[in-house]
Amino acid sequence: MRVDGSKITRQDDLNRILEALDDTSELEGLQRATEEIRDLYGINHVVYHWVDSAGEQYGCGTYANAWRERYLQQNYIRIDPVIIGCYQRFHPVDWKRLDWTGKAARAFLQEARAYGVGNQGFSVPIRGPNGQFALFTVSHDCDDDVWSAFTAAHSRDLILIAHYFNRKALEFEPNRQPEAAQTLSPREVDAMTLLAMGYSRAQTAETLSISEHTLRVYIESARFKLGAMNTTHAVARALARGLIMV
Repeated sequence: MRVDGSKITRQDDLNRILEALDDTSELEGLQRATEEIRDLYGINHVVYHWVDSAGEQYGCGTYANAWRERYLQQNYIRIDPVIIGCYQRFHPVDWKRLDWTGKAARAFLQEARAYGVGNQGFSVPIRGPNGQFALFTVSHDCDDDVWSAFTAAHSRDLILIAHYFNRKALEFEPNRQPEAAQTLSPREVDAMTLLAMGYSRAQTAETLSISEHTLRVYIESARFKLGAMNTTHAVARALARGLIMV
């Protein structure tokens, strides 16, 4: 696992991987990217899993084939705390913060570890157009302190990588219609970014040195441009379209 090392060299390698991902025209390109990112960061696994607008599931990653087959056979998506927990969130989450208290969840975790998934994980939930939901996950075997240092050092990279994967995956959706381009103003981007990071409206207004009334104007303008039902929906759409990064 790499926490230190040459940041410039790693960034160059990451840029190369993401450029190749952008250029790929086949699903195998996503698979290659998961393997290269796993090796770049020196971790056990990298996985990208998505459900498209038609409800079809796809996935690519470095888990053992035996675990993927077991997961599908047992329909573990019904009880997987990572799937359940991330579906309820918009922000990246460490697996330790998820609910593993149930008997089924504990048994699932024990079995996943037996298949080499790892005792640590970090997942980035992503919402796309027309109900698409995706999850980008990295996992490893190490103690809590080492994992905490790793996620602190690389969380921004992992969020960026997640959205690169999702943008490419959306290109493979059948009959997908391109979305109309939407441009947010710099102030709207600032406001939506802070809200995506978990800031309250009061904290966001204070950080931007504006009143909450003015902030509300920016939020409503962004919501209208994004065709969102509410603020949470607007944040999700802005993230999914790459208009903001957190």
